[in-house]
Amino acid sequence: MRNSLATAALSLLLAAGFAAPAAARGVYGWVEFVQLHLNGQPLKLKAKLDTGARSSSLDALDIEPFDRDGQPWVRFRVSLPGLEQSAVMEQPVVRHVRIKRHSGASDRRPVVRVSLCLGDEMRSIDVSLADRGRFIYPLLLGRKALAHVAVVDPGRTFMQDPNCESAPRAE
Repeated sequence: MRNSLATAALSLLLAAGFAAPAAARGVYGWVEFVQLHLNGQPLKLKAKLDTGARSSSLDALDIEPFDRDGQPWVRFRVSLPGLEQSAVMEQPVVRHVRIKRHSGASDRRPVVRVSLCLGDEMRSIDVSLADRGRFIYPLLLGRKALAHVAVVDPGRTFMQDPNCESAPRAE
């Protein structure tokens, strides 16, 4: 009797866990091409889909904070493989985040809101700006950006190309 109750409970838990991804709109690999829209410019780049990370981060160089009409803004360049010099971007700062490093030191980063196309889903997401030059992928998408949109298959890559035509959805 006890074993059958435990088996039934485990079956219900597993069924609930397997049913949860149905709310997502697509299955993606752990690396995908995405399209960012910054300053009205579409940029196609590789992104690492990392469900272990809470937030998202974009490789940015020459990060320079400034004020525009009394509001905090940031000027930066997006680092893209194959481009010697990328265009200078300017975005309003949504907030700042403090990122803890494994070494114990922390890093304060500006966060901007960008339009992202993943598969056929366009949405607005927040990304922190940081020099990710030592990493392979210029964009890391964390679970906040992936929630309700993507199920990540860790054994696959490049399952869907970006193909968006609609306005971005809120995060």
